[in-house]
Amino acid sequence: MEPVPSPTERLSPPQPHRDGRGHRGGVRVPLAVFQTALALGAPLGRAAWGGAVATLPSRLRRASTASAAIWLVAAVVILGRAGIEIVPLPAVVTSVGAWVLVVLSALGAIVNFASSNRWERFGWGPLALVLALLSLLVAVSGSGQG
Repeated sequence: MEPVPSPTERLSPPQPHRDGRGHRGGVRVPLAVFQTALALGAPLGRAAWGGAVATLPSRLRRASTASAAIWLVAAVVILGRAGIEIVPLPAVVTSVGAWVLVVLSALGAIVNFASSNRWERFGWGPLALVLALLSLLVAVSGSGQG
């Protein structure tokens, strides 16, 4: 016979994994916010897209809009793989998607480390490497739900 939950336990929302998996996906959301700011004309262009201009031209603003959407999808995929469902996705999508993000993040790290832009080389390169490693952890471990 199962124990009866207390009134507090019945009213509490379900708790996500407490092993840090959520942080591995959630770290992508600030990147989406950054790209959105670039798309809206914030003068942060020196830290992105090669750093040639402070305020991006319309072509790069459109690219930042697409990038923001991609970062949000990446967060949903990684969180889903970690067992934190934001949008219901088939397991194959979160599993394959996590591995795709491992590869893309690793490639992003290589490209950023090779950049002549200091922001990209010393900021985005290490961040992309960390994202690749975190994606790898999630891809390998999954949600434990099979």
